[in-house]
Amino acid sequence: MKYQIKKFKDGQVTSKIIENGDLEVKIRGNSYEDLFAAAAIKEAWDAENTTNKKAIATLTIYCLIGQRSDRRFNKGESFDLKVVSNFINTMQFDNVSILHPHSPISLALINNSDKISHYKFVEKAYNLIGKPVLVSPDAGAYKTTHDIAEKLNADLVPSNKVRVDGAPLISIQGEVNNKECLIVDDLADGGRTFKFLAEALKKQGASKVFLYVTHAQFNYGFDELKETIDHIYCTNSYKDINDDFVTQFKISAFNT
Repeated sequence: MKYQIKKFKDGQVTSKIIENGDLEVKIRGNSYEDLFAAAAIKEAWDAENTTNKKAIATLTIYCLIGQRSDRRFNKGESFDLKVVSNFINTMQFDNVSILHPHSPISLALINNSDKISHYKFVEKAYNLIGKPVLVSPDAGAYKTTHDIAEKLNADLVPSNKVRVDGAPLISIQGEVNNKECLIVDDLADGGRTFKFLAEALKKQGASKVFLYVTHAQFNYGFDELKETIDHIYCTNSYKDINDDFVTQFKISAFNT
């Protein structure tokens, strides 16, 4: 199946099917424009396949917009992930695969969805560094990092963060003295939490601290992170980064 996407100057997105067959749409998914492009493609495909009951439509989202807003944080605020999920559900794809979603709520809200593991990317970073100790930055990341550590036969050190009078207090539950460490998490917005965690690891004797995140936003650059982190590994699910401080693992081409 092949299609064309056209974007007008006013922001409108339209699609045209030029070859029939099963539909496979792959998007970054980190913008509403990406979601509307997927919806346009699916609508055009549906119109061409009204009598083809065997045709299958799949959607792959590499960086789901709104995934961190997985609940209503305060009274009167919108539940943004629910808004995004409802829109995706209206497209009625037979399968929706999401790379390393922030929480299981995404999979619960999006119909016919499943998770794409980030394991192979962590494995690449792990081998490039030379088999470091894996570090889980918080309780939310512990289970998936524990599963990866078991597959790699790697040591795992949990950590946790609480705030005391607005300042982060980090506890590290394991031995890291004279060891290289790799913090593993799903995404980084600014990344200051990782800066403080790396600082705490080095205070406990870690020789080097590396960071892996699947979804690399880093909206405030890398200057602060370079103070405590030795190198960053990530995918280009969110954006392409050109910086010697970062090693990016490329995802297969996006087709919107």
